[in-house]
Amino acid sequence: MTHRVTLIPGDGIGPEVCDAARRAVEAAGVAVEWDVQEFGAEAYLRDGPPLLERVIASVRERGVALKGPTSTPSGSGFRSINIALRRDLDLYAGVRPCRALPGVATPFPQTDVVVVRMNTEDLYAGIEYDRDADAAATLREIVAGTHGTDLPADTGISLKPLSRSGAVRAARAAFEYARANGRRRVTAVHKATVMRATDGLFLEACREVAAGYDDLEFDDRLVDNACAKLVMQPQDCDVLVMPMLYGDIVSDVAAGLVGGLGVAPGANLGDGAAVFEAVHGSAPRHAGRNRANPFALMLSGAMLLRHVGEAEAAARLEAAIADVTREGRTLTYDLARNAQPAGTSEVADAVVERLR
Repeated sequence: MTHRVTLIPGDGIGPEVCDAARRAVEAAGVAVEWDVQEFGAEAYLRDGPPLLERVIASVRERGVALKGPTSTPSGSGFRSINIALRRDLDLYAGVRPCRALPGVATPFPQTDVVVVRMNTEDLYAGIEYDRDADAAATLREIVAGTHGTDLPADTGISLKPLSRSGAVRAARAAFEYARANGRRRVTAVHKATVMRATDGLFLEACREVAAGYDDLEFDDRLVDNACAKLVMQPQDCDVLVMPMLYGDIVSDVAAGLVGGLGVAPGANLGDGAAVFEAVHGSAPRHAGRNRANPFALMLSGAMLLRHVGEAEAAARLEAAIADVTREGRTLTYDLARNAQPAGTSEVADAVVERLR
């Protein structure tokens, strides 16, 4: 079977790590027809909204994409290309596994944590009002009249919209992921003791969803307590589901426990499409220098393979990466420690060789 996949190289280090990931996915023995879509800050500034529309149409048609990191353009009408993709494709759940790899230095080699976060709501929804905006003044008046709190005149405002339906979808995605991947427990992470109208709603939704999954354990933790638990006893953490802002921070903390963002894959899931990408950014200062770590996007490629039903190929790819890290001779600068660093293309060569 040939799988039709949109390939978005991105910008910065994106084209380099994307090429490495593409080679690794193909070497895993899966037939893929790639639809390459140029998409990044420079391309968007040049072509504008029609470019975004073409990329979205490609992903909608194929249902799945492998995406390199993209920079955020200025003056584009939205704060982030990534946020625009998630919004327009309704990729409501972000999944970020963080598992220790053999040979990668970590004080917690048993770490195997999955962070699932809401992707399109919470503080990252981008509903903001500058301190001098007329709308901000109106909102301050509303707060004073309905809440009895007088906000200073120079207050900027960011809204935290969080719907019950959005929380239910994210929670269900977490439980479905846990069930499909043989996990044992889902933990809701929140601050419901303070933000009852939003995080309280999130916790309530998670509890309702949990009732339909008797085969899985469920508990909840305050986000500060969850962070303490994560850095003290990560082996006791399994699948963590949370609103978007917490997920952005907690997933980076978890990535730090297993070697950094260079080994942290990710997926953005919706009902009609899925986009797989590394957690890290475009790192423009490293662009074109053949030194970026491609493992995160390669592991994202393995997640893509599993998503399209190629579980054996995904396992082979993950095993090949583990062989390379275990051996320790072909690693980029962020993982090489005392060894001579290898380039992005050399790491790709090493993984491909093991797959063949």
